[in-house]
Amino acid sequence: MYPAQPALPTADLESNQALTQRFLKLASVNILSNLTVPLAGLISVAFLGHLGEIQHLAGVTLASVLFNYLYRTLSFLRMGTTGVTAQAIGRDDREAVLLIGLRNGLIAIGLGLLILLLQHPIRDLGFALLSTEPAIKAAGQAYYDARIWAAPATLLNFVLLGWLLGQEKSGQVLLISAVGNGANILLDYSLITQQGWNSAGAGWAIVVSQYVMAALGLGLAGRLISWQELQTALPQLGNAAALKQTLTLNGNIFVRTLAFLSTFSVFTSLSAAISTLLLTENALLLQVFSLAVYLIDGLAFATESLTGQLYGQGNRQPLRFLVKLAGGISLLVGTSFALVFMLFPSLFGLLTNHAELLQLVSQDVFWLLPVLSFGSLAFMLDGYFLGLAEGATLRNAALLSSLLGFAPIALVAWNLSAPYLLWLGLAVFMAARVLLLGAQVPRTLEPIQAGG
Repeated sequence: MYPAQPALPTADLESNQALTQRFLKLASVNILSNLTVPLAGLISVAFLGHLGEIQHLAGVTLASVLFNYLYRTLSFLRMGTTGVTAQAIGRDDREAVLLIGLRNGLIAIGLGLLILLLQHPIRDLGFALLSTEPAIKAAGQAYYDARIWAAPATLLNFVLLGWLLGQEKSGQVLLISAVGNGANILLDYSLITQQGWNSAGAGWAIVVSQYVMAALGLGLAGRLISWQELQTALPQLGNAAALKQTLTLNGNIFVRTLAFLSTFSVFTSLSAAISTLLLTENALLLQVFSLAVYLIDGLAFATESLTGQLYGQGNRQPLRFLVKLAGGISLLVGTSFALVFMLFPSLFGLLTNHAELLQLVSQDVFWLLPVLSFGSLAFMLDGYFLGLAEGATLRNAALLSSLLGFAPIALVAWNLSAPYLLWLGLAVFMAARVLLLGAQVPRTLEPIQAGG
């Protein structure tokens, strides 16, 4: 992407080596932290799946679609916290670090309370769209009615984790994730298996575990803050300019995330419109994609933290090396993951035993290669621009990639009932994000002009 550079002086080589070590340490801990989430989810599914009646698992699966959409659209609370916190750390601005956490934390709690206030309209609308048979709907609503009470803690945890990531406190993030997801597993066993609360038990297990995570996160955050710093910062909490900047960044990231989620929702909906078998096949392939993203996100989070800190220091020289390092490792992880499943399609046998489905998956698994290859670079660039707090850049890239990259191909796929065009559209969506974001990288590497 960039012209060949002259040989680096010894000092720069040492700096690159130190940056590599920081990146690998952050990324490895982030990946471990991320993997606790699907692990806890799989164990929850196992508890529900071993109940005598399958509607409890089906109901939780249905309601989880609603929660996933709700919380993923609000994930800007994490993404809008990490980069700006890292920049404040780079500037050695302790007050700004504290104010970022406080402002976004209050926004998170406010949104969480709003969700509780609107819980019944959200439930009625969600289950009206996710129509199913009465027994499954009842189980899903029992899960929803319990889990919804975790909303304030869940959103606050987004901010706490983002705030700690921005300070390179990935070990503390891992501790919070491990304790929270460990508590979720133990509570699942107690409430589902021992107490017989079924789908409601799965919901209450998440509620308690999220508040455990929030309490631990607040405790760890409190150790980083002195009472004197808090007293000094509080009068600045309502600063109009800073609040506007926070809301603008969060709003741009919200639009970016909504475009991303809508693309995958349309992909799934069109798969169902073409055939039920295609929907099931694509669901299996997307499960592999999602698992790979947990790994790639660990790299993206590390990129985000280090980019923000370097940018905050006004030190753009190492950013070129960081982009190459993060991009190369992300691409290696994405392509390797795809190749493993391409070479060993029998691995899908762990997810299903239907012969017809396994045959179809083995024919189409190659689509994971372009989607994960481009996707790994796109997620890394997301992390880079989040570190720079360039929400508008991320928003524009996601919207253009979705509307001009994916949508036209998806429309043709629907008209022709052509499954391969759906996957082509998804690959083009990822590639367009790489091109649009990658084109903006050289601008961010230009030296800061004196007085600028």
